[in-house]
Amino acid sequence: MEDFKSDETGRLSCDYVKGMLQPTPTCDVWDQIWNFQAKPDDLLISTYPKAGTTWTQEIVDLIQNEGDVEKSKRAPIHERFPFIEWIVPSVGSGLEQAQAMPSPRTLKTHLPFHLLPPSFLEKNCKIIYVARNPKDNMVSYYHFQRMNKALPAPGTWEEYFETFLAGKVCWGSWHDHVKGWWEVRDQYPILYLFYEDMKKNPKQEIQKLAEFIGKELDDQVLDKIVHHTSFDVMKQNPMTNYSSVPIEVMDHSISPFMRKGAVGDWKKHFTVAQNERFDEDYKKKMGDTSLTFHFQF
Repeated sequence: MEDFKSDETGRLSCDYVKGMLQPTPTCDVWDQIWNFQAKPDDLLISTYPKAGTTWTQEIVDLIQNEGDVEKSKRAPIHERFPFIEWIVPSVGSGLEQAQAMPSPRTLKTHLPFHLLPPSFLEKNCKIIYVARNPKDNMVSYYHFQRMNKALPAPGTWEEYFETFLAGKVCWGSWHDHVKGWWEVRDQYPILYLFYEDMKKNPKQEIQKLAEFIGKELDDQVLDKIVHHTSFDVMKQNPMTNYSSVPIEVMDHSISPFMRKGAVGDWKKHFTVAQNERFDEDYKKKMGDTSLTFHFQF
């Protein structure tokens, strides 16, 4: 595990690539990531970090396997879905994983649209994008950075609040990310979903995903997938809760990978002043888009 540690805190160092903060191992092979060769039958799941990625991956896997829960237990989720730009020396390279995987592949990325390897668009690959309201997304990302040593230490909540608003986190600005993907959703085969809709009506959103993927599933199978991908079931599932990742990388005693999965949890973190500051900043940055979010039910 020694090759994992890069600084005195045991965290990977980070740097900027094309204006986006990333762990240094990713920056070092950026040309290979940019030149990644997608195949026409690749399916890509794209999200901003902590926007429901793992949840969507598990749903998609179960749709592809027509609700066969045993098949979804074949390996931990990070082995089933190569994360194309992710390289942790002690854990592995998503790029190598993807290249070794037989088709059809389902891949994962957190890249903003303008940094997506062009071959995905050239090959007309189907892409699923999931967006989550930024207040909950910020809280979730903060706790994730606390426990994940492959990412920078977040500092205090007050410090992180400012870092997130400034977009100085890995994968860049939330605002730019969700808007960038939203603006191109009609130009490519992109299914743009919302975390809050998935929470409110999981069956309906799973049905949308199945149709997009090209699978016809009956009611019974849909109900089975809803159950198996509920937060409480996934939190207990070692194939989805990241408990198999070495503690040197993810320390679940600091904060579990699957923490709350709720809508509106931000209210327990934001002060009144922070909320006002956030709303003002949000109006400024989101004034030029038709994209709207639900911050609570």
